[in-house]
Amino acid sequence: MLGAVHESKAGARRVRIAATGDLHCNRIGQGELQPLFKRATAEADVLLLCGDLVDHGMPDKARRLAHEIATGAGLPIVAVLGNHDFEAGKQDEIAAILSEVGVHVLDGGSFEVGGVGFAGVKGFGGGFGQRALGAWGEPTIKQFVHEAVEEALKLETALSQLRNVPRIAVLHYSPIEETVRGEPLEIYPFLGSSRLEEPLNRLGVLAAFHGHAHAGRSEGRTSAGIPVYNVSVPVLERNFPEQPGFRLIEIPLDGADGAAG
Repeated sequence: MLGAVHESKAGARRVRIAATGDLHCNRIGQGELQPLFKRATAEADVLLLCGDLVDHGMPDKARRLAHEIATGAGLPIVAVLGNHDFEAGKQDEIAAILSEVGVHVLDGGSFEVGGVGFAGVKGFGGGFGQRALGAWGEPTIKQFVHEAVEEALKLETALSQLRNVPRIAVLHYSPIEETVRGEPLEIYPFLGSSRLEEPLNRLGVLAAFHGHAHAGRSEGRTSAGIPVYNVSVPVLERNFPEQPGFRLIEIPLDGADGAAG
């Protein structure tokens, strides 16, 4: 457990984060995910689950995932839901099922462990940079943009709740274009939103993790240089086949006081 941040031989403080997304728990057999959770427990201080945890948002699949977590994991777990988890309109039930086995499911909230703060939202689409969708025209377009803005505001609120600790952002949708490159250009607007990037930059996040972009790149940086990691399982399998379904990132904490904002 992340009761105390680790130190290197040189005395530098660090946190080891295992992160994965898009597990799409559907047809897994009993025990298939336990090696992932057990190895994460052995190698990391905290595990992040970046959405699309179950296919089609079915609670029975969430119960199967919860059983795998309960029998395989022994470390703090922070999660956000993804678009698949919302499909059946039972996202609250899914979050409750996972919470019962100790998963901290965030939706505009934050969680601190071992002196590190985690802020999480699902996020939303809308596109990136100057080509991001604007709130004009038909009411449906305005509603779409409103959802993207609301998710960005939720992220800002969650990050602002973390005072005087290093901050990590947990998302499903991408906050930058760089980590969705490799996907068809036509679906970029549905893979993320640069509206999520602004609070990351302004509030001094150490790193951000997301999923959703199965054919995207494994990492990139915001315009302020903050590292962003795409930990969708297909991306991990393609780029890190030696890892058992998660990306292990060691983040130095010295000099990161989280005082911004």
